[in-house]
Amino acid sequence: MDLIASLLLIALLIAASAFFAVAEIAMAAARRLKLRQLADLGEHRATQVLAVQDAPGHYVTVVQIGLNTIAILAGIVGDGALTPHFAAALRWAGVGEERLGGLSLALSFLAVTVLFVLLADLLPKRVGMNDPERLAMRLVGPMLWLSALFKPVVWTFTRAADGLSKLFGLPQTRDDRITHHDILALTAAGTLTGAVHSSEQQIIENVFELDTRTVESAMTSRERVVWLAMDDDEVLLRTRVAEDPHSTYLVCGEGIDEVIGYVDATDMFARVLREEPIGLRACGDSGLIKKVLIVPDRLTLAEMLTQFRQAHEDFAVIVNEYSLVVGVITLNDVMSTVMGAMVAPHDEEQIIRRDDGSFLADGVTPIPDLERALDIAEWPHAGQYDTLAGFLMVMLRRIPKRTDTVTWEGWRFEVMDVDRHRVDQVMIAKVS
Repeated sequence: MDLIASLLLIALLIAASAFFAVAEIAMAAARRLKLRQLADLGEHRATQVLAVQDAPGHYVTVVQIGLNTIAILAGIVGDGALTPHFAAALRWAGVGEERLGGLSLALSFLAVTVLFVLLADLLPKRVGMNDPERLAMRLVGPMLWLSALFKPVVWTFTRAADGLSKLFGLPQTRDDRITHHDILALTAAGTLTGAVHSSEQQIIENVFELDTRTVESAMTSRERVVWLAMDDDEVLLRTRVAEDPHSTYLVCGEGIDEVIGYVDATDMFARVLREEPIGLRACGDSGLIKKVLIVPDRLTLAEMLTQFRQAHEDFAVIVNEYSLVVGVITLNDVMSTVMGAMVAPHDEEQIIRRDDGSFLADGVTPIPDLERALDIAEWPHAGQYDTLAGFLMVMLRRIPKRTDTVTWEGWRFEVMDVDRHRVDQVMIAKVS
């Protein structure tokens, strides 16, 4: 066989091997969500690809039979077709007969191997990875035809492979369950490519965190709650509302733990415009004071949304196991947690990055926010706290004081300000 015929035969084997390589990688990399969209639009080839992905046994068998058969043929052809030409070239170069046979065989093997690795494996698989859905749909027809053509052989190998899989306890079908980790990985990849904005990625992460964050991470804490007493006179009520304007006010008895209900600021303003009294005790039977939703402090934000929806409310009081009020939460607080910096003004950010790379954080900063800012995956005594202040208390085993420090995962947490046992500000710097 002359050199041209040998090269043409090897090129044909490379093309056949590249066909099977592309068919294999395209089918494995094709995204089921995109294929389902194409199938819903009437693309029958997408339906065929989905069917193969659900039961890939025959398809994979055909691919492996083709690849291995071509590999064996390539070895035989390369040895018989290229070795004589390499031997002639080496003889012309003055190589002795005693080394001629081994060296020409080695060069033939190396040439065929390089050609197949580059042109029949690496390049086809890279092409298949770039556009897997389109290529999988284009090749599924010929591959199904080959499956039918070699059905007896394919059936034999498939049954043998199924038996070995059962023997070793391997799964028989592909697991296509999509977890929230998969979705977050996709959004992270989209952010790197520019298809997803970083703020949009943050929103998606925050949505999944609703199942893990407790209401304490988004509530207005007890000491910050503006509440009205039943016995407050109208002058005091007007002054308090004017100094601390809110949409909703908690109504209590002698103390904040004696919860009676809540009032809407709009209802109070309406009574003022109608020149009616706004004294809470005098208006007790007028419907101004409404029944308040009370929830435990261990609820997650996702459970809180369910409570709001079932009660048709957007305001709730949070109590601990001793029935003491620990804070209040609104629907807007939950949604602000989801939207993050897109809706929160700069002066309300709980953790701020400084020019030197350190951070200044509020004591009530939720742990998930710290995880993202500091890139800390694991925290000590996880589950015993929800905020930065709780982390410091657990680590110090006491109420933090000014200048107290804690070091964790290469970060130094220094308490900068404490307001009546409340951790107000914490400086977080990288440990050199």
